[in-house]
Amino acid sequence: MYLAELKLTLTWTAQRISVWLGAQQRAVQPFSDEDVSIETLSHCSSFSDSASLTEEGGDGAEDGALVDYEYKLKGFIDSTVDKSAKTRQGALDGLKTAMATKILYEFITDRRMTMTDSIERCLKKGKGEEQAAAASLACLLCLQLGSGMESEEVFKTLKPVFKSILNDGTANIQARQACATSLGVCSLVAEDDILDVYSTMDCFESLFSRSYSRPDGTRATFSPQVTLLHQHALQAWALLLTICPSAQLQSLLHRHLSRLPSLLECEEVNMRIAAGETVALLFELARDLDSEFEYEGLDPLCTKLSSLATDCNKHRAKNDKRKQRSVFRDVLRAVEEGDFQTETIRFGTERMSIDSWVRKRTYEAFRGFVGSGMNYHLQANEFIRNVFRLGPPVMIDSATLKAMKIPRFERHLYNTAAFKARTKARNKVRDKRVDIGEF
Repeated sequence: MYLAELKLTLTWTAQRISVWLGAQQRAVQPFSDEDVSIETLSHCSSFSDSASLTEEGGDGAEDGALVDYEYKLKGFIDSTVDKSAKTRQGALDGLKTAMATKILYEFITDRRMTMTDSIERCLKKGKGEEQAAAASLACLLCLQLGSGMESEEVFKTLKPVFKSILNDGTANIQARQACATSLGVCSLVAEDDILDVYSTMDCFESLFSRSYSRPDGTRATFSPQVTLLHQHALQAWALLLTICPSAQLQSLLHRHLSRLPSLLECEEVNMRIAAGETVALLFELARDLDSEFEYEGLDPLCTKLSSLATDCNKHRAKNDKRKQRSVFRDVLRAVEEGDFQTETIRFGTERMSIDSWVRKRTYEAFRGFVGSGMNYHLQANEFIRNVFRLGPPVMIDSATLKAMKIPRFERHLYNTAAFKARTKARNKVRDKRVDIGEF
């Protein structure tokens, strides 16, 4: 009798403990403040983990890794509405990393409006870094969905929020910078009305034109962060310039080509570089419209570009001068001769040539969001491949890819020879006299 009562008591106690533990587990947030960074790191490492699992375990391991990967992404999406700002920030960063390095079209198509609502909430209620991360995520979402109804729905919801933050002088400056860049790329991807593109470009012009010199030659003074905002607006405007029809291009050339060179005198090196590249882009587009195009102020402009290409002012940082000289040598060549130094991008078994300022501006805009995942997107992202006219993705099995792989020793010999040739070529165009004068 006693043993039966004792057994019943122990059973009842065990049930109560299990109920209490279940309640405690349900009360735990999916991503707490303490482990969000660990979760983000494990998410980043899952790309290589999934690949290794596929090679070792076959289809079963691949399916298991995919399920775990999607479960982790769902956790990030749920955490974008968490009460903790730190948790939301970690979730946004995790989703950005995933979209920058992997094609997730099937996964996000059915969840795009949920993600759009979360991004809109973070943009409206978040602070600086969170708003910037949400703006970048919105752009990556549009790049994943491509040009179509899905991305148009996303952009129609977020465009008013972008413009509201961008035009709000009291908003966080970091958020305004991110919104300027994201608004430009999203307009390129998802805008369905060219008149709306013109309206967005007017919004950008109202910002960077404040850095133009006045008719009397004076210039307004801005903080470095505000100048950076104007730079982002100028680069976004130049990106949309690449898709404008000829009639609009002629109007923009007439309005800006005579005023843009005043930005070459800005104190910030990155603003000078952005202005120089935009001037080169305008000249390229103008010559595409009219092969006999002539600019009245060509001689003073070339003199200014030449001085920037050989700048040796001691009050400027050496790295800034080196970067500036490299860019403005190319800009000067583009303005004087209409020439462009072609760059070849290798990805997988394919190659792509950056042979114009239009392509360069577009490539750099996309690379600014996907970063090191650019080569992967060039291989697999249909929208980006269509922009650069690469055709449908090339599918190669692992056995063929392994057979095409160059032996390590041959790669070493090729890289050594290429390094020597590149050094000789650069020594021919390097201005050694200016470098010696700095010391």
